[in-house]
Amino acid sequence: MRVLVVEDDKQLAAALRRGLEAEGYAVDTALDGREGAWLAGENSYDAIVLDVMLPHVTGDEICARRREQGDWTPILMLTARAGPDQEVRALDAGADDFLAKPFSLAVLLARLRALVRRGSGERPTVLVVGDLELDPAAHRVLRAGTSIDLTPRQFSMLEFLMRRSDEVVSKATILDHVWDFAFEGDPNIVEVYARQLRQRIDHPFGRASLETVRLVGYRVVDDR
Repeated sequence: MRVLVVEDDKQLAAALRRGLEAEGYAVDTALDGREGAWLAGENSYDAIVLDVMLPHVTGDEICARRREQGDWTPILMLTARAGPDQEVRALDAGADDFLAKPFSLAVLLARLRALVRRGSGERPTVLVVGDLELDPAAHRVLRAGTSIDLTPRQFSMLEFLMRRSDEVVSKATILDHVWDFAFEGDPNIVEVYARQLRQRIDHPFGRASLETVRLVGYRVVDDR
């Protein structure tokens, strides 16, 4: 496994290299954001360990650029600033995991193993199907650049379907994931919300992206 470590603290970078190499990883290191961004763009890695606060280019910026360019290499972000705001920024930039300093090498290794097991499949921070875009972090939906207002439940249902675009999702599965397990209302509520979504995301734009597959379920497709 080949890992890139981007960390401006020379001692920590050296310690991480030694610890990772002792576990059998091949390790490249960079001491600033500019070099880290270049290495990440030029080479293929199984995982990237990326400090948030870096000279020249921040870790958040590097992470966001990799995702924008279609690189879904697992990224573990490191920061000395523990707290929810920093963690939210890192994860919303496209990071897969977050570790506050100081940390145990054993914990970092365990988290790296978990990330590598997930692989580098696409995990976009913004969901796109045709000209329909959904940003979970900003709670924003756009169609052809036009903002669409949705209720929280409408948003959740659309997000669930867009994460499975082109896949037919049953009514029961939608109920299980968009409503809670204790929901005892009419299961036809899914049909009601499907109609509402079409009125918001499809009809005003002359689209038919939310399809009903009779006796099976629903799916979101690119109908341009």
